[in-house]
Amino acid sequence: MIDPLAGLTLSRLRERTSVKWRLYPADVLPVFVAEMDAELAPPVARALSAAVERGDTGYPHPGRLPEAFAAFAERRYGWRVDPGAPVLVADVMTGLSAALEQVSGPGDAVVISTPVYPPFYRALRDLGRRIVSSPLDYDKSRGFRLDLDRLEADFAAGASAYLLCNPHNPAGLAFSEAELLAVAALAERYGVRVVADEIHAPLTMPGVPHVPFASLDTEASAVSFTAVSASKAWNLAGLKAALLVPGPGADVSGLDPELPDHAGLFGVLGSVAAFEEGGEWLDGLRESLLRNGALVARLLGERLPEVGFVAPAATYLSFLDFRDLGLGADPAEVLLERGRVALVPGPHFGVEGEGFARLNLATSPEVLAEAVDRIVKAVS
Repeated sequence: MIDPLAGLTLSRLRERTSVKWRLYPADVLPVFVAEMDAELAPPVARALSAAVERGDTGYPHPGRLPEAFAAFAERRYGWRVDPGAPVLVADVMTGLSAALEQVSGPGDAVVISTPVYPPFYRALRDLGRRIVSSPLDYDKSRGFRLDLDRLEADFAAGASAYLLCNPHNPAGLAFSEAELLAVAALAERYGVRVVADEIHAPLTMPGVPHVPFASLDTEASAVSFTAVSASKAWNLAGLKAALLVPGPGADVSGLDPELPDHAGLFGVLGSVAAFEEGGEWLDGLRESLLRNGALVARLLGERLPEVGFVAPAATYLSFLDFRDLGLGADPAEVLLERGRVALVPGPHFGVEGEGFARLNLATSPEVLAEAVDRIVKAVS
């Protein structure tokens, strides 16, 4: 099976010019931002090379992207998407913001399950929405899970919308059908509209299903919006293309007709290749990520058992609990200063992230072993 994370060397990786490899000095090992160290999937590389060769570098057109995604969603998730429904957008956050403008107004309360992806906070503030943090339940031995009782209380308090991160970043959760049906029932009971970020959907671990919220047979799902992209699973964040998928009953009349203009043509072409031909590469990646999660669990268990680590069921991100080590609210700052290893500060994900730091598993086993070694030395 293909292993997209095999054979990576630090010298080769440091030739890259993305933020992961340019933000910090060369003596810092970067395992922070959510981009992978994988080589580009061959079908994607071929599609982009062919576009360069034919001079195909103009303004974006959706092309076959809606159809390619619809076919992928049915194959992978059993989710039937009308190919005429998705709207091309530059990235998932652009799509989520557009959807939130459809289902809520200035000053309205929008619920998020925290700790959660930092741009959620920025987007909601920019839209003038009132942020309602609904903390996930947490136990050090099993990690995070959805707290439906707390979610119901926050919905009942007058929320207009729920910004769902499915799978969840940074908790690494792949929500079950039962959990999402419970969310849908609560949304219907309290008149809450669901907007789902499903950018990590292709990245469930082998044997773990992804359940799209919009695939449920519920009224809440029918009027939901879902933002999707190939950018996370195939490492295409710099190419700028995503889709906003409205449910069959969702009102799209207020969407800006110029939303597609801000995407990138290379993003469209690369995404089509990923969805149509990138399945084998993706499955190899998922196997690699499963092994990497087990590796980090073993290394930390042997060398630093005080750190709470639960391998993610989805995403290539893990949220490490350093609170028993007394490193303060931002352990990542200590690790960077003392160990020259860069993780994402936990407080960026909300107050529930204090004492945590996010680690990126999408690199070679050798890099991960070096990262753990630096973490251990930083706190010793």
